Amino acid sequence: MEVIPAIDLRGGRCVRLFQGDFAQETVYSDAPETVAEHWTGLGATRLHVVDLDGARDGVPANLGCLERIAGVVDVPVQFGGGVRTAKGAGRALTAGADRVIVGTAAVENSALVCELIDRYGAQRLVVGVDTRDGGVVLRGWLKRGGLRATELIDRMMDIGVTRFMFTDVSRDGTLTEPNFAEVEALAGRPGTSLIAAGGIASVDHLVRLANTGVEAAVVGKALYTSDIDLEEALAAVSVLP
Repeated sequence: MEVIPAIDLRGGRCVRLFQGDFAQETVYSDAPETVAEHWTGLGATRLHVVDLDGARDGVPANLGCLERIAGVVDVPVQFGGGVRTAKGAGRALTAGADRVIVGTAAVENSALVCELIDRYGAQRLVVGVDTRDGGVVLRGWLKRGGLRATELIDRMMDIGVTRFMFTDVSRDGTLTEPNFAEVEALAGRPGTSLIAAGGIASVDHLVRLANTGVEAAVVGKALYTSDIDLEEALAAVSVLP
């Protein structure tokens, strides 16, 4: 299982939100590319970059940061936040993203998802499945989408999506624990890969997630608060079968 550090961008800075609330922001760095170098220097094999401004406003706003991050690291970068058009996806990939993550568009514009698969291949697309109280949320986690996670995944599988990222928004940034029950229910579908996020607060959580069969876990706040030591985490999951 990959352990993927998260770099959340707002106004060109590296920040973390509490439960996706833009009013509860903690700034960790004015130089996200330096943060990226730090995590890769400790052994990260992939980075997860989120454009919070883009997620809220519908258009990627921190592509310059993405380009700088991709320019200083030698690992793949997956990017999400405001990717709701083919142009937006193309700009993100040109800026250095290895994969783009679509969430809102997966609910509101499945034709775009089909177009991205046709143009770039399913391996370069991740569908974000973000939930609160069991229901999918979208538009920067500010609007309910009227679906449950399983319904969205089933729809996307039908059109060729193979990789999903599940986040329980109510746990994101809380340092409580992941929604293990939901992760276990979603993991292991034939022909799909699942990335888990939200609430991860310890190496034990990562080991437990690895044992569910998820492909990767995205860790944010726990790395920035040193609740999780990245090198220790990578070592712990590397010895699992």
